[in-house]
Amino acid sequence: MAYIDGFVIAVPTENKDKFTEHARYFDALFIDMGATRILECWGDDVPKGKQTDFYRAVDAKEGETVCFSWVEWPDKATRDTAMAGMEERMKSDPRWDPAKNPMPFDGKRMIFGGFVPVVELGSP
Repeated sequence: MAYIDGFVIAVPTENKDKFTEHARYFDALFIDMGATRILECWGDDVPKGKQTDFYRAVDAKEGETVCFSWVEWPDKATRDTAMAGMEERMKSDPRWDPAKNPMPFDGKRMIFGGFVPVVELGSP
């Protein structure tokens, strides 16, 4: 069964092109590690809530856009294998060097998690 990693981040709106370039680069590396599908979504119709919302979840500031992304893996074992040793990979594999392709957003405010699909409708 598929396994999903989901992410929500706040990106400075002026960094949209940098975000897209960064995502294309790193997403290709995740595909190389076994991911089957990745979507990077730029906030378009993200309402502000009365109690909670995406903006508060990532402490979005004025001039930032909330982005929602997910990585689909064929199963949790593939994802766990890909994520194992990520710190070492970032040190030893120059493709993962954050100095060469820095995040165009504040990674400390990213929220993320792994999810097991329980309902799937439609076709892939």
